[in-house]
Amino acid sequence: MAGTLFVVATPIGNLEDITARALRVLREVAVIAAEDTRRTSNLLSRYGITTRTTSLHEHNERQKTALVMARLEADQDVALVSDAGTPTVSDPGRHLISTAVGRGIRVEAIPGPNAAVAALSVSGLASDAFTFLGFPPIKAKDRSEWFGRLAKAAPTAVFYEAPHRVVATLNEVRLKIGDIPVVVA
Repeated sequence: MAGTLFVVATPIGNLEDITARALRVLREVAVIAAEDTRRTSNLLSRYGITTRTTSLHEHNERQKTALVMARLEADQDVALVSDAGTPTVSDPGRHLISTAVGRGIRVEAIPGPNAAVAALSVSGLASDAFTFLGFPPIKAKDRSEWFGRLAKAAPTAVFYEAPHRVVATLNEVRLKIGDIPVVVA
């Protein structure tokens, strides 16, 4: 018998934006694989959760996947969390999850906050259909292809950008796509 990998959404701003189910899972699992253990420790201490954490981020995910899989295959439950929001939505975790799925390990979503959907819900833009594009790439060729996808996205596109690049990216949107309604959230 194997454990379950719980993919747990965490608050994107206010620590009170967490579900009771997420808190229960974080208390009950053997270990929490966290994108940033320091940020996760703030959430855990707020709710008196003492579950052990281990880091799992973009630079160590392949290496840590083997360790997490060993726990799952030893019938231990593991929670995966990102810094904020839903893991794998522009955050690490995809390799771990695909490995678990490939080995027949149960993977269960613990839904909750998602920055893209939260922003879309208050944008006033069409939300019945939208394209999510993640973060714009940095490399020129990849970025050019990304802007091509953005131009074709209809009726609404949602993407993330680092705070220090927002203005430059919005200027690039205006130059490459034109004057279009934009909401920054």
